[in-house]
Amino acid sequence: MEPLSIADFAMRLGVGVGCGALIGMERQWQARRAGLRTNALVATGSTLFVLYAVATNDSSPTRVASYVVSGVGFLGGGVILREGFNVRGLNTAATLWCSAAVGVLAASGHFLFTLIATGTIVGIHLLGRPLGRFIDRDNGVEEDEDNQPYQLQVICRRKSEKQARAQIVHYTGGDRLMLRGIHTSRAGDDNVILTAYLLSDGHASARLEQLVADLSLQESVQAVHWYTGDEHEVLPGPPHDD
Repeated sequence: MEPLSIADFAMRLGVGVGCGALIGMERQWQARRAGLRTNALVATGSTLFVLYAVATNDSSPTRVASYVVSGVGFLGGGVILREGFNVRGLNTAATLWCSAAVGVLAASGHFLFTLIATGTIVGIHLLGRPLGRFIDRDNGVEEDEDNQPYQLQVICRRKSEKQARAQIVHYTGGDRLMLRGIHTSRAGDDNVILTAYLLSDGHASARLEQLVADLSLQESVQAVHWYTGDEHEVLPGPPHDD
């Protein structure tokens, strides 16, 4: 086997880093947990491990590649979380695993194969999400495991409860801000607290702020608040006479 030159080493490493970064850029644009840096580092690490075997002739590159697969498996296990009956992070772990495979391909010198693999991974992310929604239209709330929980709480007059509910339901009718449920509790004799449980991706803040602004325009709405998480918390209600 011919020794690995510095130029060839740099070329293979650059392709591995670049393709990992391309996968990560799509993830970063979608506001996912493992973004540009994480996927680029996973691809870089797998590329370097295989390049070490190629450069030193100390071991079989195939054997080193199998160790890379095992190591990334432990890394992927760290991003998988179980929340009740739901499991989150499988998509992120699978993406990291694919980024490692891209790095191994780049280290082997098969640049065309590496680019094809990168395009396939990015294409799965771009096309798989809308296709999954189309197939599973009746269960869109649980379709995307990367969506994060949010809460929106509104204090308003009891007579305006229906109007506030209708506005929340109308605003959360799309696939970017999904409604899981609305809870109503009393806050004094004439006020109620509406708590809307939502799911959205990492770009939720702008959409929630717009919803808060629209709800605040109602004269009967006395307070609006949103925050991340799904634990039930109640806003302090306005003072009232005992």
